[in-house]
Amino acid sequence: MTGSVKVLVVDDQFLIRAGLVGLLRAAPGIEVVGEAGDGDEAVALAAETRPDVILMDIRMPGTNGITATTRILAQAAEPPPRVLVLTTFDLDEYVYGALRAGASGFLLKDSGPERLLAAVAAVGGGDALFAPSVTRRLVEAFARQAACPDGGAEGGPPPDLAVLTGREVEVLKLIARGLTNADIAERLYISEATVKTHLNRTMSKLGLDSRAQAVVVAYESGLVTPGAR
Repeated sequence: MTGSVKVLVVDDQFLIRAGLVGLLRAAPGIEVVGEAGDGDEAVALAAETRPDVILMDIRMPGTNGITATTRILAQAAEPPPRVLVLTTFDLDEYVYGALRAGASGFLLKDSGPERLLAAVAAVGGGDALFAPSVTRRLVEAFARQAACPDGGAEGGPPPDLAVLTGREVEVLKLIARGLTNADIAERLYISEATVKTHLNRTMSKLGLDSRAQAVVVAYESGLVTPGAR
């Protein structure tokens, strides 16, 4: 990505929101294009400002972060924003709903300034924010839920994996196990670029928007089972 990363900050707590905005505005290469105190305001501002990254709080009065994420991504023009969920603890059941809704990753609210800025830069550049093992642990904890409490993510049957090639299924399974692209490339004796190609084709065939959603599908379809090696 060239130029500044445009960021929208969403949090119902004024002091937290102000702190995030102040930190981001002081950082080079980041432009804060707006701040919202609830989900409805976030949806409106996302459409108006077209940010690259949205720092999204989950637990807000009225429209929560999951519903807001779903609505923002459903109506976003290409390329859609990358939603980075802000949470107070790393196994918050609401985070799972946000990942199903299309969020790109999550960040703990007590993360230090360097971690926050690195996360925004990574997500703004199209990379996964969190280690795949963190995604796997979170999905394993909540994979058996049909939907999260108060969630805006819709339930329903998982996509049909029959549309995938054998190699695409292999790559999806290893992603869900928590392997990085480099790990998968080494395991399958292929290049990282080929891994990315398989993943992109898998996501396109299944109608997915993020690596996190691919992990969720792998568990919900039964391709990978929680706790299995």
